[in-house]
Amino acid sequence: MGTLDLSDYLRFLIRRWRAIAVLGLLGTAVGVFVTNATTPQYRATSTLFVSLQDWDDTVKLNQGNTFAQARVRSYAEVVTSHRVTGPVVEYLRLDMPPSQLARKITTEVPLETVLLKITVTDTRPSRAARISNAVARRFAEVIAEIERPEGARLSPVRLSITEPAHTPNAPASPNLVLNLALGLVAGLILGTGLAAARESLDTSVRSRSDLTRCLTDVGGPAVLGSVVLDQRVSRHPVAMNDDAFGRRAEDFRRLRTSLRFVDIDAPPKVIAVTSAVPGEGKTSISINLASALAEFGSSVCVVDADLRRPSVAHALGLVQDAGLTTVMIGQANAEDVMQSAGSFSVLASGVLPPNPAEMLGSAQFRTVVRSLADRFDHVVIDTAPVLPVADTPAMASAVDGYLLVARYAKSTRGQLADAVRALLDGGTPLLGSVLNMVPAKRDSEHYGYGYAYRPRTSGRRDWLPSRLRLRRRGRPATIGAFPAPTTPAGEDTAPAAAREGGEHH
Repeated sequence: MGTLDLSDYLRFLIRRWRAIAVLGLLGTAVGVFVTNATTPQYRATSTLFVSLQDWDDTVKLNQGNTFAQARVRSYAEVVTSHRVTGPVVEYLRLDMPPSQLARKITTEVPLETVLLKITVTDTRPSRAARISNAVARRFAEVIAEIERPEGARLSPVRLSITEPAHTPNAPASPNLVLNLALGLVAGLILGTGLAAARESLDTSVRSRSDLTRCLTDVGGPAVLGSVVLDQRVSRHPVAMNDDAFGRRAEDFRRLRTSLRFVDIDAPPKVIAVTSAVPGEGKTSISINLASALAEFGSSVCVVDADLRRPSVAHALGLVQDAGLTTVMIGQANAEDVMQSAGSFSVLASGVLPPNPAEMLGSAQFRTVVRSLADRFDHVVIDTAPVLPVADTPAMASAVDGYLLVARYAKSTRGQLADAVRALLDGGTPLLGSVLNMVPAKRDSEHYGYGYAYRPRTSGRRDWLPSRLRLRRRGRPATIGAFPAPTTPAGEDTAPAAAREGGEHH
């Protein structure tokens, strides 16, 4: 496990800021609640001065001052004694025992002084002032009695009230600002701790680097690209038809380019697209990869080999009941049930069989796939997820390699590792992996591109090649016809080639 740097912590805070902010606000709300639920307490303070009487000589005066400083701290312990609090309770007729009054009294002796401060805390401001003054007067009497020598008329120690207690205007507690600050800090600390715990327990893949580390640990393939999240996929399944120069379309062109460099000597022709578990967008990857390959001038066929939950035909608005299984049982030829999706052909799943794994592992399936490989430049097979069923590994002998799809913040490292091991056991190579449904902000932050190319057209589309204009308008699906594998005479293919060359930038 690599060391964490400042950027890792910043990404962690950015990912988890909502939880941290919510708990911070919750802590602040608790501070407000505690403030409102707490009974206000008022504090009144009286100050006494301790001195010695009848010492007019300077030397004696200094000695007396030193004596008073030494004694004043001992006097502070007497303030809460029963000799002081008992008479005060009787004098003020307080509805509390002397021990309870003692708990309301605090004393303070400023350093290197002969001052003694008596503070009384009470729920009523006027009563706090009365109690503080009464305690100060009684305390002075008690000290005079204690310090008076036996037989003497006066005590050498005198306590004078230099500042009587006044009725406080505002409560000393609760302190709204302090409670809000404490609640906010406590909430932020708790939120950060919980976020860190969730982060440590979260094994989902959230970046290309996460996916790369996960696959490298199990001897898996390289990450060939990522595809940005688009909420309009259900309405516009083919990115090139929706926005030919949008970010999502460019992502698939990058993926197409990466696939071309996987094995230059023996480029893959039959590509099976799969995922570890359902819901990771493998069908969308299959369809758009086929569209990107066809845009480069290749003839492409998409085969829906997910014989449990097929979705290619539904996504493209095609007929599903006739297709792969129809050809495999000999009821029709591939040409009879092939459908067109514009720039590429589609062989739908057909009627769903009771034994998908056995059919996909059969020699008849390999024959159908190889016959399609002879007719088309590329065959893209949409398969079932790897972990729930054994269908995808069963077709290993019929394909040139697998493309593993992982979904941002959903696919876990454990699932991907298990899927890689299951596919490698079949002996067919993994061509690569792709991280799907990456939020636009994450994709721009981690991979360095946040642009969307928009040529200036002044509202016209005449600059588009005829083939792209035809795709943007959309063409109805037809059965029983292959798309033209070659470019019509006179068509300008320079924009497609230029875009392919620009994918390296």
